[in-house]
Amino acid sequence: MSTELATLIANNPALVQTGLDEDTMAVAGGSANQTKRLSLKGGVFRKIVGGKEVGAIEDRHMNVIFVKMAHSASRQCYEGTYEEGKVTSPICWSNDSVKPDADVESPCAPSCDVCPNSAKGSNDSGVGAKCKLSWRTAVVLPQDPSGDVLELVIPAASAFGKEENGRWPFKSYIGMLASNNIAASRVVTKMQFDTKVQFPKVLFSPAGAVDPSDYDAVSGQGKTPAAESAIRLTVYKKKAEALPEIAAPEPVVRVSDKKAAPQATDATDVIQKWTKK
Repeated sequence: MSTELATLIANNPALVQTGLDEDTMAVAGGSANQTKRLSLKGGVFRKIVGGKEVGAIEDRHMNVIFVKMAHSASRQCYEGTYEEGKVTSPICWSNDSVKPDADVESPCAPSCDVCPNSAKGSNDSGVGAKCKLSWRTAVVLPQDPSGDVLELVIPAASAFGKEENGRWPFKSYIGMLASNNIAASRVVTKMQFDTKVQFPKVLFSPAGAVDPSDYDAVSGQGKTPAAESAIRLTVYKKKAEALPEIAAPEPVVRVSDKKAAPQATDATDVIQKWTKK
C-alpha cells in the first residue's frame, strides 16, 4: 500500500467500511477478493481475510452482533471425502434448502427433501448426510459496530437442536429472542464452544443489549454489500480445462502403381461393333 493511500484511509476510515461497488469489483477481478469472515476451524475463533488467517482468539467464547441473516439454511454436496487444503467444487447446492439452485448443471434430485444425499447416513461414515446444511450470517464486533462486517457460516451441529443450560443452537436461539419480541440485531450475542464434543460446535446466548447509540450503525451494516454477500451462498466452480489444439494433418498425395483405366469408348463405335456380329 502506498503512503498516500495509507494516509487517505487513516484520515477517512469510512472509505473501507462501505464495501466495493460492482464496477470496481468487475474491473479489479480476482485481485479484489478481500472477503472477511469468522471461522470456527479447530475450535478456535479465527478472522480470515482474502482466504488468509489474520488473527485468532484463544478464548472459548466471543461476543458478536448479528446484522444480517439468511432466511433459511443452505446446502452443499461434495463428491468423495474432505481433504484438508484441497479446494473442490460441490456437485450440487441450494441457497434455500428446498431445491437446487438454477445454476447447478446436474442436480442430484429435483428437490432437497427427496434427495438421497440429504438423508441421514448418506455420507461415507454412514452417520450424517452427504449434503451438508449450514446457516449463513453477517456479524460485527460489539466494541466496533461500524467496523468490519464478518461472514459467519454456522454448521448444522451449531444451527439446530435444543437448549442446553441456557445456551441455544442458532435457530433455537433466534426463535427464543423472537418469542420475547427482541430482534437479534439489538442483542450482543455470546458464542461459546461446546467442550463436551470433539468437533467445533458453538452455542449462543444473550450477553447484553446493543447501545441505542449504535442502532443506526448496526442497521446500516446490515445493508452493506459485505452483509449481502455474507448471507448468499456462492460456490467455487472449477473451470473446464481447455482441450489441446490438434493441428490439421497436411494433405498427402498418394501415387497409385496401378495402370490407368482405359479411356471410355465412343458410343457410336460400340453400336457399329454390335451390328457387325
